[in-house]
Amino acid sequence: MKLHTINTGFFKLDGGAMFGVVPKVIWNKLNPADENNLCSWAMRCLLIEDGNRLMLIDNGIGDKQDEKFMKHYYLHGNETLDSSLQAKGFHKDDITDVILTHLHFDHCGGSIVREGDKLIPAFKNATYWSNANHWNWAVHPNDREKASFLKENILPIQESGQLQFIESIQTSEARLPEARFNDTVSMRFVNGHTDAMMLPQIRYKDKTIVFMADLLPAVAHLPIPYVMAYDMFPLTTLHEKKVFLNEALQEDYILFFEHDPLIECCTLQMTEKGIRQKDTFAISEL
Repeated sequence: MKLHTINTGFFKLDGGAMFGVVPKVIWNKLNPADENNLCSWAMRCLLIEDGNRLMLIDNGIGDKQDEKFMKHYYLHGNETLDSSLQAKGFHKDDITDVILTHLHFDHCGGSIVREGDKLIPAFKNATYWSNANHWNWAVHPNDREKASFLKENILPIQESGQLQFIESIQTSEARLPEARFNDTVSMRFVNGHTDAMMLPQIRYKDKTIVFMADLLPAVAHLPIPYVMAYDMFPLTTLHEKKVFLNEALQEDYILFFEHDPLIECCTLQMTEKGIRQKDTFAISEL
């Protein structure tokens, strides 16, 4: 097995929204805002090369939205999904599985491309993986979250016949729910950010790596109260962070960050302020 970081560029989001109740005087030291109160965030994906399977976790914002939409998010950076795959020696047609942690536009927008007046899967040879609970949540969105669930990113996946669901397995409150995907990958389930978001967990070189999606967007979100205003159920997020971080510390997990603008991975340690990052590094350094 090999793991590859796939960078799809950066975008900007409101700093206050990303840090919730945390005052700007604190969070601005962690990710400084521009004159519009916007901070840069990565859209970092993970490619798992395992035998005859090539599994991509999330795929960024894509490029099919109109100019008005894109102007809201100030896309920047030199890397794209295609160029990053190419740099690793791959093409979108090589992907066998696309694992979608959840269906917000910055995580699944690259799933679908425009071909003339048609919307078609960008990964024509891949199976797309979600779960039934989250899929139903996304295709029947609440008024607060519907701006993040864009039908053009979601419905064509199902229409293509390439969609399959992973079943969630409930466990005790001492651990996040988990479902086996294959021999080396499982899914952990969380519900604070959005209903039934999946956190892929990978066994690699005798280590456990967890793709954090939006439970922990960045290292700066490790403190328990640092919860995004985007989260649907912030108290659920608080509980899930406590449960997960205690497990991750005890089991020496490696955390892979999708949105941290600088840091790909970290390990954890207990400090006088609580659980914080220990070592930081790129996945290629393992």
